[in-house]
Amino acid sequence: MRTFSILIFAAIIVLATQLTATAANNRLTPEQIGEGWISLFDGETLFGWQPTSEVDWHVADGEIRATQGPIGLLATTTQFADFELHVEFKATETSNSGVFLRTSLNPTDPATDCYELNIAPKSNDFPTGSFVARKKSSTANAKANQWHAYDITALGNTITVQLNGKTIIEYVDPQPRLCGHIGLQLNQGPIAFRNIRLKPLSTKPIFNGRDLEGWNTDRAEKSEFSVTPEGELRVINGKGQLESDAVYGDFILQLECFVDGDSLNSGIFFRCIPGDTMMGYESQIHNGMKDGDPTQPADCGTGGIFRRQNARRIVASDHEWFTKTLIADGPHIAVWVNGHQVSDWTDDRKPNENPRRGLRLEPGTLIIQGHDPTTDLRFRNFRVVELPK
Repeated sequence: MRTFSILIFAAIIVLATQLTATAANNRLTPEQIGEGWISLFDGETLFGWQPTSEVDWHVADGEIRATQGPIGLLATTTQFADFELHVEFKATETSNSGVFLRTSLNPTDPATDCYELNIAPKSNDFPTGSFVARKKSSTANAKANQWHAYDITALGNTITVQLNGKTIIEYVDPQPRLCGHIGLQLNQGPIAFRNIRLKPLSTKPIFNGRDLEGWNTDRAEKSEFSVTPEGELRVINGKGQLESDAVYGDFILQLECFVDGDSLNSGIFFRCIPGDTMMGYESQIHNGMKDGDPTQPADCGTGGIFRRQNARRIVASDHEWFTKTLIADGPHIAVWVNGHQVSDWTDDRKPNENPRRGLRLEPGTLIIQGHDPTTDLRFRNFRVVELPK
């Protein structure tokens, strides 16, 4: 009996260790969140991804896996331009797969409509670490049935790739694709991916931390906007708004926010009608939840698209700094809070100048909302980059 109990105890320890390791995967560290990284895979669902064929893409043990089906991609619903990307993969000796960068959803020519970073045996014309139809790598060493990590930097016309921390290829494209989806491919044989995270690059500050240059208070009304001694933008009281002088259409916006109260209400408006009162799409700020359940936002939830799609989870907490990443690309809008994707929405309404009434693709201003007399929020590290056409 004692031996049996010891075996059970040992099995429990092994299982607990495996579960802890699985939970640790696909999670960003506080340092990564602060640096602007976002997670493309939450470890549990395929939220934020779309298949392009009938491949059996599924999630198991904190991994994205595929084993069979016609050749195709699992692609992000969001497009990216300049970025750092980390992705871990495990393949068999005969697997043929790849990580597609700045890809169209259905690429037909890897020399023109994507960058296909291959995962394939050494016998392949473009083995692991190569860009298919573009440049072959002969230095990669990725053993089968083991986890390996690609670290990719895509900046303008140059893409640099590290495998397990060692630079294996740099490709300079004289006619670069500057924007597109991230794709995972099944071509032949089982493949698994995990720890997929991305950091947008080339963002520029639009708040200088000294004054409100680049912003106007024409419709501040009851709200008060000021810059603190710490270089933070503070808004108290409301109703009112602070509006950017510049307009943005397709863009990536990253910022940090601190809600100095309980379940206060505010928002970031975008593609707004310039000079009008909050006539734009709204990315909500509200950390309240129903019955303490983070999957039940009290009022759309931080990162939700107000009146369009609730945040799928409350990730941020009041009285703590949190990050928000907002990407608007054509009719598609996605938001990450503390690096966790909480919304993924496509506006399929008829076009209208006012985003409250329909689809607006035209550039518009950004607005920080002062919602009501209880408003008390601070912002910092406002950064934006416009997406290439």
